[in-house]
Amino acid sequence: MQGNSRRGGARRLTAGLAAAALSLLLAACIFTPGKFTSQLDLRKDRTFAFHYTGEILMLPMMDSSSSKTFSAEACHDEETLKERDCTPDEIAGQKAEWEQKRSSKQKRDAQIAQMFLGGIDPSNPDSGRELAAKLRRQAGWKRVEYLGNGKFDVDFALSGKLDHDFIFPTMEGFSMSNSFVRISLRQDGTVRVDAPGFGPVGSSTAMTGMMSGMAKNGGSKNGPAAEADGTFTIHTNAEVLANNTDEGPEPGTRGQSLVWPVNPRTKAAPMALLKMES
Repeated sequence: MQGNSRRGGARRLTAGLAAAALSLLLAACIFTPGKFTSQLDLRKDRTFAFHYTGEILMLPMMDSSSSKTFSAEACHDEETLKERDCTPDEIAGQKAEWEQKRSSKQKRDAQIAQMFLGGIDPSNPDSGRELAAKLRRQAGWKRVEYLGNGKFDVDFALSGKLDHDFIFPTMEGFSMSNSFVRISLRQDGTVRVDAPGFGPVGSSTAMTGMMSGMAKNGGSKNGPAAEADGTFTIHTNAEVLANNTDEGPEPGTRGQSLVWPVNPRTKAAPMALLKMES
């Protein structure tokens, strides 16, 4: 009977983790930009060059200076139900229960995070260096250095012919991750560029909050996405059919330029629709 009970408990735990992971898949925000500069040079003949240099933040690995601390709940008189001062034993009991719940949540969150991180344990201080080594093996990652506290310093550059959709970043071994930039080809010869990872802090609130909660000490009040500080620029000689910059296309040496500042005050994720040559 005990064996069956243990197996039943394990199945319930696995099912619970799977359900939690499924909810995370709806808006998997594992990475956010820090301080960065990013440029996309997209020619109307479909040649392109993409560059991202600066910081990438991995939410499950991040500590927070504003992590939650224990705070005793009010105690009440059993007869009058009036609030009274808690005894030392009551406070100690509350704290022990709080620490047990926190420990259980951290273990559960770490298991869920590992499902997204290709088996990488975000609580292991060596995991950041392990991930940096994996990325350096992939095409385009010119520099990847782990700075600690979930922060990576990277230099990514990739160019070629746009005969298929393009997403940045992609990471070997990760079943799913959020994208900073997406380039989508359409049948009518247009190309749509979206940069959801450069959008407002609240655009992926549900996942950002959950992933922030998986950080080693609980996540900051505004979330790590509040650290985004950079610019995203598109240079193109193609016709700009639509965009959501404040200033619109500006003439430049490489045709037209679209520039978006990216910071916690950003109101909408960058978007542009370009017409390619037939």
